[in-house]
Amino acid sequence: MKTSRKALALVAVLALAGCGSTKDPGAATDDTSGKSPLAEYMGEGFSSGGGRMTIRAGGGQESSEEELAKQRKVEDATATCMKTAGFEYVAVPPESNAKSKFDEAFNLPPDKFAEQYGYGISTIDWDKPDDSDTNPNTKIRNALSATAKKAYDKALNGQFANGNVIVAPADGKDAKAPTDMGCRGKAAQEVYGTGQSKLDDFSKYESLFKDIEALNKRIDADQRVVDATTGWSDCLADAGHAGFKKPEDARNKVSQKLDELTGTTAKPKAGQNMAVGPPSFDKVDAQKLADLRKFEIDLAKADQTCKAKGYEAAYKEVQYQLEKEFVTANKTQLEAYRDAMAER
Repeated sequence: MKTSRKALALVAVLALAGCGSTKDPGAATDDTSGKSPLAEYMGEGFSSGGGRMTIRAGGGQESSEEELAKQRKVEDATATCMKTAGFEYVAVPPESNAKSKFDEAFNLPPDKFAEQYGYGISTIDWDKPDDSDTNPNTKIRNALSATAKKAYDKALNGQFANGNVIVAPADGKDAKAPTDMGCRGKAAQEVYGTGQSKLDDFSKYESLFKDIEALNKRIDADQRVVDATTGWSDCLADAGHAGFKKPEDARNKVSQKLDELTGTTAKPKAGQNMAVGPPSFDKVDAQKLADLRKFEIDLAKADQTCKAKGYEAAYKEVQYQLEKEFVTANKTQLEAYRDAMAER
């Protein structure tokens, strides 16, 4: 399925504006401790373990004063737009945003995270608002009627009002870019520019990304990693979880089960856009959800234990060795990418 470049570009603008969460459920369980040779150039959000490559745009975790100023402008523009639409909206300074209730969870060591949350897939209800939310706009919205809430959400988030992100249509063609991004999306574009321009920045480095993907395949194909993966698979089978051949299979199995439980695997009709986002647990059978959460935690704990017996060390040894060689051979391009991202 071909993903729409425009759709992803628009999503990128919202992410850069801090309007959405980029947390990867279960990401805490992939920590290999320490920054790899490639991460020195690709940024704090770079990860190539577990069969996945993740790159987060921007610099480190802490926002610079320049970035905070942009976020303030987005909030001010959003408030002005919402007033025009007939709704009250309070511009909230980024410094006053309270930490998410999930922050503490994702700061746990991988083994402790697994014990409490598994991979963080079915065990964390991302669709539920934070009970500790001190944002004044939450109170404003909660005071509205059900009909008014829908109108408020549409004015604020446009086609993103249901919390989902447009990915691609069912027929495999390019998804239509959202024509209504709401006040928040319009404000983000005013401050950060269009999503297409951000995507064009990344397109300059497509060859680099392809080379990194090829590098990851070489890491996975290294005999040391192959042997360690076999050992991990056998260990999981001995723990009562047979059938997993690749490190990412365990997490994917939980995601598959959750999709089946929430009904999000149904294919949309031809020509309709398909959307993904935090699944709602409101209409899910409580007992089946409890069973899935137990399965997830048991599997994640076994996964962590088995990886610690040899897989993690073997993978890291090969990863660091091949990444060092890759950096030596591609240092000029990597430095160009690092410097370009630092200026965003």
